[in-house]
Amino acid sequence: MDGTSHAAGQAPEDGAGGRGGPVTPVSGAGGRRSFDGDGVFRALVTGSGIAVLALLGGIILVMVTGGMKAFATFGPGFLVSSVWNPVTQHYGALAPVFGTVVTSALGLLMAVPLAFGASFWLTQMAPARLSAVVGMAVQLLAAVPSIIFGMWGFFVIVPLMARYVQPTARHWFGHVPGLGALVQGAPFGTGLMTGGVILAVMVTPFITAVMCDVFASIPAVLKESAFGLGATRWEVMRNVILPWSRKAVVGSVVLGMGRAMGETMAVTFVIGNANRIGWSLFAPGNTIASLIALEFPESPSGSLKLSSLMALGTILMALSFLALAASRLMLGFSGRREGKR
Repeated sequence: MDGTSHAAGQAPEDGAGGRGGPVTPVSGAGGRRSFDGDGVFRALVTGSGIAVLALLGGIILVMVTGGMKAFATFGPGFLVSSVWNPVTQHYGALAPVFGTVVTSALGLLMAVPLAFGASFWLTQMAPARLSAVVGMAVQLLAAVPSIIFGMWGFFVIVPLMARYVQPTARHWFGHVPGLGALVQGAPFGTGLMTGGVILAVMVTPFITAVMCDVFASIPAVLKESAFGLGATRWEVMRNVILPWSRKAVVGSVVLGMGRAMGETMAVTFVIGNANRIGWSLFAPGNTIASLIALEFPESPSGSLKLSSLMALGTILMALSFLALAASRLMLGFSGRREGKR
């Protein structure tokens, strides 16, 4: 009797309900073990996490090993050279990296204010019916294939840039020291600024959708309390909405940046595809993604050119990781500053 009582008393510690022991299947009627759903779920989610890490590691490994020949041949000079000459087998990454950074920065400078204003209006000011219609239009715009944006930019944005935007910019700013160099060049319509405009149109729906979800999830009591104290809409947005949704807003911007850096076909249509660095915003240029798309089909397997393209892909991934790390550091610094206050 005592042994039986002692075993029964120890069951919660060593069985399925104990703290220290592993979870074991519970015996059902007739001595059969019941299905351990929690263990299966744990195995599935653990496997999913490991699969994501393995996939990311595999991609990095393929890109790095593929670009080792270029890194070994050119060394650090690969990063600072703007030459891309398949005839002499001399390749450099500076020109496409420059084009990627400039077009992405221009696209975000135009897209973030537009996305923030649209999302704030949709969630805080617009009537419900109008907000539903415009929100659906934003989602449809995000679903448009990138090649459609490229064709639209080639037939609409490029002529507008050549006929109106660049001549007007040269007329007003061409004689201003410093700014004059940014608007020089022949008015072809294709160039870094055109690529930035196309990227802004493409990433705005993604940033807007994320911001709308975040702004709509803010507790109404926070906004109503601020309005009750006499705050204006600007003050509510600055002192209530932005601090509450800071991390998500930065995350949406990083998401848009990743989309802008990796965009291929739309930028290829309008950037001019010239492997050189031009300080004019209207000068033809290139990006890493567009250069890879154009040159990859013509690169023989095992060639130095293919290795250089793989090295460019490695650099593009590094730029994306740096952007993500910078956003994390910015959020951490902002959080520490708010904590000191």
